[in-house]
Amino acid sequence: MHGCIDELVELLKVSGWSAADRLVLAGDLVAKGPDSKAVVELARSHGALSVLGNHDAHVLKAREGLGDALKGTHRHVAETLSEPDWQYLELLPLWLDFPELNTLVVHGGLLPHVPLAQQPRHLLLNMRSIDAEGKGTTRVSEGRPWAELWAGPRFVVFGHDALRKLQRHPHALGLDTGCVYGGQLSAVWLPERTLVQVKAKRAYVAVDGG
Repeated sequence: MHGCIDELVELLKVSGWSAADRLVLAGDLVAKGPDSKAVVELARSHGALSVLGNHDAHVLKAREGLGDALKGTHRHVAETLSEPDWQYLELLPLWLDFPELNTLVVHGGLLPHVPLAQQPRHLLLNMRSIDAEGKGTTRVSEGRPWAELWAGPRFVVFGHDALRKLQRHPHALGLDTGCVYGGQLSAVWLPERTLVQVKAKRAYVAVDGG
C-alpha cells in the first residue's frame, strides 16, 4: 500500500469486499506514499491481518531511536503515528499461514526447501531473486525470481517486488504492481485467485527499487 489510502479505499469498493470478508495485507503499509497513517488506521478499523514489510520494519526502527540512519520518509511516518498504530505495527508477523487455503502470505520471499521457521528474516522481508548458487538476494538483476523457483506445495502470496510487477507462477503470486510509482494497486480473492486492480491516482515517488 505504501500509504496509498485513496487507492486502497477504491480497491476495497470495486472488489466488492465487505466486513464479512477477511482482509489480508502483504506488508509495506507505510512510507513513500501520501498517507501512511490513514492506511494503518484503515487496517486497524477493518480488522485486517498483515505481514511485516521492510518499510514497516524501518519505521519501527525509527521509533526505537535509530531514525538518524534511515530515510527521512521513515522518520516522517514515525512522527505521525498514534499509539494504537504503533501497537498494530509491532504485532505484525513475518508470515501468515492459512492452511484451509493452502496459502502463505509473506512480504519478500521464501527459499525453496527451507522450513518456514528457518527462513532468514531479511529474506522474508526483502528477497526478490535466487542467484546461481541458490542464495537469496534482494536484487532483480542477480538471479531468477524466487517465486519462479518455488515448487510448493503451499501457494504463496507476496508483495515487495514492484520492479517485476505482477508475477503469476504455478505456486506463487506477486501482487506488488507499483501503485506508489504510478502503477496499480492489486488484490486477489482466495481461493478463486481472481485478480482485482485499480489504477494509481498518480505517481507519488520515482521508482527506486526499495
